Amino acid sequence: MSTAQLLKNRAEFEDKIRKLIGRPVLLIELDMFALPCGCSGITANTRGLEVDDLEVFEQQLLPRLKEMATNLDIKPSIIFARLVPGSSIVASLNWRTLCTRCYPEFARGEGKMPRPDLYLLQFERRK
Repeated sequence: MSTAQLLKNRAEFEDKIRKLIGRPVLLIELDMFALPCGCSGITANTRGLEVDDLEVFEQQLLPRLKEMATNLDIKPSIIFARLVPGSSIVASLNWRTLCTRCYPEFARGEGKMPRPDLYLLQFERRK
């Protein structure tokens, strides 16, 4: 994965979200990560996105989120938004392939908001 590919995908994804939501939404940073525990994925730090946007546009947003993962060769087991604590502001969108150690933390939660700082868009439960 080159930085040119990351830059291209960041710009295209930002444009698609802006057109969908109908107002300025910024993807100020797009990062790929690998954590010591074994989790890996991508994080898009955002500005201008709210939980209400996720609720209203989830059906249209999810295919775009999955497309981003495919473009960056990520196979996420979970796609979620991290919220600014105590607010409805989306701080980041996250695509994560969960390790065996972290999977139970996400699996024991229920509903769209298993924690006050998370809004789940997709979670693949293991069998």
